[in-house]
Amino acid sequence: MADEELEAIRQQRMAELRAKHGDSSKNQQGEEAKQREADMRNSILSQILDQSARARLNSLALVKPEKAGLVENYLIQMAQCGSLAGKISDSGLIEILEKVRKQTEKTTTVKFNRRMVMDSDEEDD
Repeated sequence: MADEELEAIRQQRMAELRAKHGDSSKNQQGEEAKQREADMRNSILSQILDQSARARLNSLALVKPEKAGLVENYLIQMAQCGSLAGKISDSGLIEILEKVRKQTEKTTTVKFNRRMVMDSDEEDD
């Protein structure tokens, strides 16, 4: 009986190790896929942006990563559609940033609701 129990424990432990190893390989594959995608994005952006525009986009990514991501997606989409004639300069990137800013700009309105408040002392008069 001890051998059977020992064998069951071994089988259970082997199953746990296989499951754990399988999960780690899936995580590793996911990280590799993310790395490949990031490399591909960087390659495309380096082909369509000149050095000054690339530096500006990297600076933007440090301050506002979500906005930089939107601009990168926009640029990659333009490159894939073939709507870019050549490399985008710094001034061209500034124009694109303005377009993105206008599209994502949130307008805030403040509304004052004034009410007449009667003072209790004035009612007694």
